[in-house]
Amino acid sequence: MSNEATPAMQPAVRTHPVPGNIASFIDHTLLKPEASESEILKVCAEAAEYHFKSVCVNPIWVKTVHTALKGTGVLACSVVGFPLGATPTDVKAFEARGAVLDGADEIDMVINIAAARAGDKGALVEDISAVAEAVHAGGAILKVIIETALLDEAGKVLACEAAVEAGADFVKTSTGFNGGGATVEDVALMRRTVGSGLGVKASGGVRSLADAQAMIAAGATRIGASSGIAIVKGEQGSSAY
Repeated sequence: MSNEATPAMQPAVRTHPVPGNIASFIDHTLLKPEASESEILKVCAEAAEYHFKSVCVNPIWVKTVHTALKGTGVLACSVVGFPLGATPTDVKAFEARGAVLDGADEIDMVINIAAARAGDKGALVEDISAVAEAVHAGGAILKVIIETALLDEAGKVLACEAAVEAGADFVKTSTGFNGGGATVEDVALMRRTVGSGLGVKASGGVRSLADAQAMIAAGATRIGASSGIAIVKGEQGSSAY
């Protein structure tokens, strides 16, 4: 007799309320390494126009974004240890501290993925805690990218548990640069693991209003996307991140 679970045996995905104002959930994202200043400023103008939650960029653009978004109510977000997570912890903390000093309100860090795959929770907690301390000291919040495409279910749970223990504010599915992106199943798993105490950010491959609504219904409280305008307009976005 097979030990494989049938679809009926899989955990049910709990449905969460989906708000009418999807824009307030969106981190309008431009993380392409070749992005120009004019492209960054365009993204900022779009975020202000559509009232997105934040603009998420690489660290070199934080000062530009912070200045461009003044008075708009849109937050500045930057990434750390991106996109591989294979940077030493002290360097991640230094990078995060610098981004916050440059004006970042939020930091999205990539975990030590090798530690998660090895089941080394202690290394994960150490890595996340150091960055959380640097981020929180500057009054910003920390989102932890666990890179779901590279982890099995046990690794995803372990990474989420480490983020909770380390004092993070959010867990996030993906960078968008390492294979698969967010799935409803992963978002639901992450929500079950962290409970109501942390936010859950779905990112990577969220390109339509239906995608965003499905992620929020599964428990996401933030959406990372380069297709924010298409999402709020009910259109289909491109695959670019």
